[in-house]
Amino acid sequence: MATPYTGDPVLGTNGVISESFAKQFTDLPAELLEHILCFPVLNHIDICNVSCTCKRLHDVCHGRGKVWAHQYKLRWPRLQRFYQQNESYDWLKEFKTRHMVGQQIRRTVESISKRFFTEVLRLDRYIYMVLGDSFAEIESLGAPEHFCEDELLGILNSDKRKCLTLKYYAKKILYFLRQQNILRNLRGFLERPPEQQSALEGAVLVDRCCNPLADITLESISAQIEELTDKVKKYLRVKNATHPSLRASQGDCFVLENLEFERQVICALNAVLYDQLQYKGNERDYYNPLNSYIHQVLLRRTGIPISLSVLYMTLARKLGVPLEPVNFPNHFLLRWCQNQRRSEDIYDYVYIDTFGKGKQLAAKECENLIRHQVGADYYSAISTSELLLRMVGNLLNIGKRGEGNEKSYQLLRDSLDLYLTINPDNVQYLLLQARLYFHLGIWPEKVLDILQHIQALDPSQHGAVGYLVQHTLEHIQHKRHPVEPEVKRRSVPEHRDVLYSVGLIMKHKRSGYNCVIYGWDPKCTMSQEWINTMRVHQLSKGADQPFYNVLVQDGTCRYAAQENLEPHSAPLEIAHPEVGRYFTEFSDTHYIANEELQAHYPEDMCKTHRTVEELYHGLNPNSGQPPEPTANFQDHDLLDP
Repeated sequence: MATPYTGDPVLGTNGVISESFAKQFTDLPAELLEHILCFPVLNHIDICNVSCTCKRLHDVCHGRGKVWAHQYKLRWPRLQRFYQQNESYDWLKEFKTRHMVGQQIRRTVESISKRFFTEVLRLDRYIYMVLGDSFAEIESLGAPEHFCEDELLGILNSDKRKCLTLKYYAKKILYFLRQQNILRNLRGFLERPPEQQSALEGAVLVDRCCNPLADITLESISAQIEELTDKVKKYLRVKNATHPSLRASQGDCFVLENLEFERQVICALNAVLYDQLQYKGNERDYYNPLNSYIHQVLLRRTGIPISLSVLYMTLARKLGVPLEPVNFPNHFLLRWCQNQRRSEDIYDYVYIDTFGKGKQLAAKECENLIRHQVGADYYSAISTSELLLRMVGNLLNIGKRGEGNEKSYQLLRDSLDLYLTINPDNVQYLLLQARLYFHLGIWPEKVLDILQHIQALDPSQHGAVGYLVQHTLEHIQHKRHPVEPEVKRRSVPEHRDVLYSVGLIMKHKRSGYNCVIYGWDPKCTMSQEWINTMRVHQLSKGADQPFYNVLVQDGTCRYAAQENLEPHSAPLEIAHPEVGRYFTEFSDTHYIANEELQAHYPEDMCKTHRTVEELYHGLNPNSGQPPEPTANFQDHDLLDP
């Protein structure tokens, strides 16, 4: 005879936890309960529910205990480096604060796309405004800055193909936040006494400010410098096993008193850097901004005179040779005193050309580098802040030489911010910054502030200032009456010749590049000058055919004629920095337009889905059957007539 079912020993007959089990469970030692409640399957909601069941479990789940510490570490592992192991923290409070910061950051990021899709050049102004409001609320929570950064990194590190628009704006906000923090650090660095301003640390700050999303730290750069120092010591030990520099420990600050010992260090330094490691001046690509970034100099083993000089001087000083930077025109140098310290005589120095493999020059031999004579002032040593101004000035010139694309504008703006942080009253660069912002149409209120500052510094600039003030005020007035964005529907008769739709992955028939469509015009809308320059008249249909705005795999944006485009036979992701501005997801065969782009082209995504089905999924949209072998793209209105 079967035994009647009396219920689960844990769950009663009605599925509710039995009182006997609950009592047995809560009677367990606190350490064991903590261990159980730290199982990975339990999340923060589970712990909240458990802590509400009885006083015993509420006490076990107290804010400073292991349970909430585990939940915090499980949810935000990147933040662990900000906590000391032996310190006590209210983990429940930390959890709540971090959670609220995350919600506020996501609301902020999501709001940007809706307001600034059509005017992305004004995004910087909006970031200042919206972050001002959002971070006032975040600051009221008493949250540290790294909570905000962690949430943004969490967005950026999520599913690679999804949430592209969210990631696009999260990246811009992270860029902005990090850069502002680096500029604050630079101001603090410049407030130190000159003897506490390391050229290496200053160069790292410049590097980080221009590359705020890269993982660059003074610690990592210093570690690489130490490795180089050890290599030089190893070489030096072979040449002179009793050399005093070999006895110096990491971090020691000392100066060799013997010129022969100094000469041995310089020889070892040249042998290791230029012969063993093949460091060299980048003559072929001199105006590449990477030559100015110290982390890239170490990675690529090439640079320009000033960046190589910072590296060389840092290594020499660590080995006891006090080299000094010299702001020589067109070719940065180092000088090495051969006589008494602090000599004013330029002939008491040897000048080292780090761009020329450490070649040593006498005073007047330096003039051969630039092919004209200079006065004695150009042979003087300069301060770290002057060195940084020269370094940033190089980047400014590279930005001004750029092609007028987003990358060159970004470099110009970054280097201007740096220059004016170091030298805030330079009228020439303040005026350049005002003109740049005015040209890009961003942050007109900031332009007015800059112009007011220029007028106070130099009243003789009233002509240029007055012109920019007038046009900036007109720009502000115009923006108070924004124009509604144009909506383009495929169904209207004048758009009947438009074959392709936003989100399709295309290939250019002539140039061979891969791209994605993010906009179109039924006819070419560019100026006659552009049409003539691009030889549009040589196309079979000239300018009287649809043209498409495309994001190209190489990072450029182009305007392509319909007859030159065809759907890609094997669709692939387009690695373009602006993809997230227009699309929210890559779906194996095409991009899905975000809400803002769909508002401009409300009928395009349906067309894109039909095209994708026909091209890649082998279905005839009318019959539901695979297409016949003789079918071609023309039958489905996909290629040019």
